[in-house]
Amino acid sequence: MAKYKSKLQYVPCISVDDLPAPGGATSGVAGGLAICIAVDPKGAVYALGDKCPPINQPLSFGKVIDGCIQDPVLGTAFSLKTGEVVGKWCPAGLGKLLGGVFSPSGVPTYPVKKSGKNIEVQVDVNAKLNFEAEYWTGILDAQGKSDGKYY
Repeated sequence: MAKYKSKLQYVPCISVDDLPAPGGATSGVAGGLAICIAVDPKGAVYALGDKCPPINQPLSFGKVIDGCIQDPVLGTAFSLKTGEVVGKWCPAGLGKLLGGVFSPSGVPTYPVKKSGKNIEVQVDVNAKLNFEAEYWTGILDAQGKSDGKYY
């Protein structure tokens, strides 16, 4: 159960100077989340989760083609607008094997805007706190006791 209330907020992800050329992508971090910033051939900017399912390689290494960004390793294309799989799931190389083991899944998308010299992405700024609250107890890690032993 979440200890912290969800709080959506625009936070800086990358500098405008670091925006890739149209058709490219780069990585950034917003609210502790790995973000892929992609620019379509017309110059529109999109923000997606930077982990390609099913093995979590960086989506930001992909190519932007026809409204999608393509996983550079397994070949899956994800919609820039929705993050959903477009076309075949894991069609290339090792993906043919992995695609049969894992069900198709998309990547999260996030609202994005330019603010001054930054590209900002709207994320739940409490998401990382809620994730860590499941196992982190402050100065002790992994639910450890104050004497250094574990429960």
